[in-house]
Amino acid sequence: MNVLVVGGAGYIGSHCVRQLVAAGHRPVVLDNFVYGHRAAVAPGVPVHEANLGDEVAVGRVLQEERIDVVMHFAAYCYVGESVTDPLKYYFNNTVAPLHLLRAMLAAGVRKFVFSSTCATFGIPATLPIHETLPQAPINPYGQTKLDLENTLKALAHANGLSFAAFRYFNAAGASEDGSIGEDHDPETHLIPVAIDVAMGRRPHLELYGTDYPTPDGTCLRDYVHVDDLSRAHIAVFDRLAVPGTQLFYNLGTGKPTSNREVIRAVEKATGRPVKIVDKPRRAGDPPALYADSSKAQRELSWKVKFPDIDSIVATAWKWHSSHPRGYADRPGR
Repeated sequence: MNVLVVGGAGYIGSHCVRQLVAAGHRPVVLDNFVYGHRAAVAPGVPVHEANLGDEVAVGRVLQEERIDVVMHFAAYCYVGESVTDPLKYYFNNTVAPLHLLRAMLAAGVRKFVFSSTCATFGIPATLPIHETLPQAPINPYGQTKLDLENTLKALAHANGLSFAAFRYFNAAGASEDGSIGEDHDPETHLIPVAIDVAMGRRPHLELYGTDYPTPDGTCLRDYVHVDDLSRAHIAVFDRLAVPGTQLFYNLGTGKPTSNREVIRAVEKATGRPVKIVDKPRRAGDPPALYADSSKAQRELSWKVKFPDIDSIVATAWKWHSSHPRGYADRPGR
């Protein structure tokens, strides 16, 4: 199929583009390059520079490229920033996609794959987190994602839009060949930050919360490889054929990993120590978050290729060790 990947030059989007090519589809990238990198896009893939909220530009791409399905990865995703600057998140994560969706409907494109988040669940009452748990976001980032999920439900009823919303957990890792990986500015994710410390690019890692009711006192999270996420997004295509289809899936390994375990995995992969500075808990950080992904496994035949933190960190280290300055080490950044 012809697949428009909105945010296809970003971290998850660029990995999904390569998985689409590998699966025999034809991806087309739409990105405004606020956070994306041109060098992350697979060679030969058409690239259109535009904002997802530009209905005219998006409509033109949909028509010219004969798009069959749209995949949306263009959200802002810094939780802390969403608290301090909520309007930025509501305009980009909720308002702008409305224009994208209107352009789709006008062009007759009615298949949509949405990158949602486990943040829509807030602090869960039970673990692991399954799709039917109540959704109660505790920050604007999670709320904007839930708002768009609800919009998609309404469009499914009113306009026959078929969609899948993937609520995934901690996306991590890099492509197996080390050609693309994680390069954010600022970088806040634990694995790349720990690798930066191991490489001497940061003096230390600040570990927030060491007194949680967990085996080693640090938070437990569910790390899922970015390529495993991408494969699930592609596997859902065949289930979107019936107009008005509404699908929701949690994506994670189901294996909780503590912050200290992540740091040890980085030390193992790099062969270097990671200096830690203990800090108090951050407000709103639950002790544990991990997924029940049995629905995706059952309905999509989804299987993770990278089931543990060591295998995920190994791919991240391959990328960072060969690109210590991220995409600045590659032409076409």
